[in-house]
Amino acid sequence: MSVKIIADSACDLPLEFYSEHQAVLIPLNVHLDGQEYEDLKTIEPKTVYDAIREGKVPKTSQASPHEFEELFTKMAEANEDGIYIAFSSELSGTYQTAVMILEQVKEQYSDFNLTIVDSKCASLGLGLVVIEAARLAKSGAAKEEILKDVRFRCEHMEHLFTVEDLEYLAKGGRVSKASAFLGGLLNIKPLLDVEDGKLIPIEKIRGKKKLLRRIIELMKERGTDLSSQVIGISHADDEATAQEMKNIIEQEFNPKRIEITSIGAAIGAHTGPGTIAVFFLNQLP
Repeated sequence: MSVKIIADSACDLPLEFYSEHQAVLIPLNVHLDGQEYEDLKTIEPKTVYDAIREGKVPKTSQASPHEFEELFTKMAEANEDGIYIAFSSELSGTYQTAVMILEQVKEQYSDFNLTIVDSKCASLGLGLVVIEAARLAKSGAAKEEILKDVRFRCEHMEHLFTVEDLEYLAKGGRVSKASAFLGGLLNIKPLLDVEDGKLIPIEKIRGKKKLLRRIIELMKERGTDLSSQVIGISHADDEATAQEMKNIIEQEFNPKRIEITSIGAAIGAHTGPGTIAVFFLNQLP
């Protein structure tokens, strides 16, 4: 029996990925206009971006404990082995909730063989880890082999991204107020990365063209053998800039493949529209 791969919607993979790869989706929750929605299942990212443009402030909450309990119990009863690759514990309480529920389920099913990994990754950075884990699981790889690959990729995944306005992240407590600077009027763009699971603003750059070039420079500095990698690009309702970034990356590095996905409603509620992110490894397995 193959190992079941579980991922939450913060990995920003499309819904069809889960059915195609026999993976399990745990949706984070999005709260908008007094309603609660399940990310990827009952709300579209565009709905969130349009709401933000209208001045609304969507909220999010971690995945449902009940959903974890149902899934883990069902897997334990079926004697299924699994790996849950969780959204960074620095950005959501979802990982801690899953760990707590697993402990409860194991009180009744002590042999249940599920491992929960705190990815310290977000968006398609997490998604690239999940894609490879699902591929390995489908090919019949042993759980330990998959876990080794997952942990390596999580540790070596680079996230470089820019947001239209850091104020969105500050409102949600995802970056400190002190580091939220408003540069819209001067066309100043913040460049951020993820360090040990936390969002860290690293530079301010004037103008989109310079920003995209700076991302390429940082990829050259941080990346290893980018031509043999799958590189990820995710965007928040800005397909045109994602394609522009893709063209530049192809010219510079000619990678094995480029995955482009939309940033989902849960992460998009914090980043706001216009976010562009690039993901790659700084070491190869």
